[in-house]
Amino acid sequence: MTDEFSPTASYKSVNTLTTRKDRPMEATPAHLTSETRAERERLAGLLGDLAPESWDAPSLCDGWRVREVVAHVTMPFRTRPIGVMAGLARAGFSFNRYADRDARSAAHALSEAELLDLLRRNIDHPWRPPGGGQAGALSHDVIHGLDITEPLGLPSPPAERLALVLASNTARQLKYFGVDLGGRKLTATDSDAVVGEGPAVAMTSKEILLVVTGRRPLDQSRGTDR
Repeated sequence: MTDEFSPTASYKSVNTLTTRKDRPMEATPAHLTSETRAERERLAGLLGDLAPESWDAPSLCDGWRVREVVAHVTMPFRTRPIGVMAGLARAGFSFNRYADRDARSAAHALSEAELLDLLRRNIDHPWRPPGGGQAGALSHDVIHGLDITEPLGLPSPPAERLALVLASNTARQLKYFGVDLGGRKLTATDSDAVVGEGPAVAMTSKEILLVVTGRRPLDQSRGTDR
């Protein structure tokens, strides 16, 4: 499993993100907060309707089921800085190792109802990832939400919310996934999001986000969106 706010790794050319008018997409903190709240509400509603067996379905996070992803999404709501530091120390200061251990432990200890209750009670939680700000909080919830909804065939977030995530991801965050676009430009068909430079490849905002976060290969994404 890899997390989108871990230290950077190798990266090869996601390049730049602009709107179709070649102007950076911008959002106010208040708008990002509203979208974060809406995404948590949306995800809680979908999880509330899941059949029990769906909680054990594989997610897009390698090695995690749906329940581990939900546990990870709730990690900011049930941990404190001192506990995080202690967990990081035990994990050799590898955030990915710590996050994996935490998600597995919480998924084992908490029932589906308890995990869902944690999410519902923290719709308005002010957590922001270190260095990520409110845009980082939105990205965290949207990306991990897709880790759950895509394998289960559930609805994705609105295109404009996905475009906000694409616009707010910095080069530092995107480097982590090691994605190579092969000199192509990904152009959204349902928003103003554009990623990369070169010959244009048209796809939805969701598919672009799945590609640039390493969830789906570019060639696999073309023409496969729902």
